[in-house]
Amino acid sequence: MTRRIVTNIALSLDGRYAKDDPMDMSWVMPYAVSDAARDHLTSLWESATTAVLGRKNAEGFLGWWPQVIDMDGADPRDVGFARWLVDVDKVVLSTTLTHAPWRHTTLEDRATADVLRDLAAGESDDPGDTGDTDGDVFVVSSASVIRAALEADLVDQLCITQFPVVLGSGPRLFEGGPDSRWQLARQVAGGDGELLLKYDRVR
Repeated sequence: MTRRIVTNIALSLDGRYAKDDPMDMSWVMPYAVSDAARDHLTSLWESATTAVLGRKNAEGFLGWWPQVIDMDGADPRDVGFARWLVDVDKVVLSTTLTHAPWRHTTLEDRATADVLRDLAAGESDDPGDTGDTDGDVFVVSSASVIRAALEADLVDQLCITQFPVVLGSGPRLFEGGPDSRWQLARQVAGGDGELLLKYDRVR
């Protein structure tokens, strides 16, 4: 059985996933904590049994989310995502890391497309891997991984959180790549003008 590759990313109205300073997430945070955004993220990780991240996102996500589990007053949906992220099998794409400081993590220094194809087919280069080969492969907000997956036409579901913000400068998600056609599978409008969108690849 082929596993779905599902990707999720936040975009501004002008199609950018980051400001010129990629560490500046101030434009995201007012919308990322809405009920609509939390429900959207929950709908993605609940069906996924493998998380894929680039190194920078892995360091950011795995540096922050584990502490949410025991945080007083944390939203239960945030706690659920944090627990999933800690416990799920993770693949981190990196050309520089030689040791993964996180549990249940495999490092991959191969072409992104090759790694994703193997994961979709339920294959692993790790002889000790006994991970779940059912469920979705979820690329968690790593733009470099998502762009490579789109260029190789490997994305089965493209999930976008569109925020009502124009950044004016910064990197864009869609820069070239092959033609493709998508069908809107779900759309939800948040209370502050954000749109939560799921598109299925039409092949």
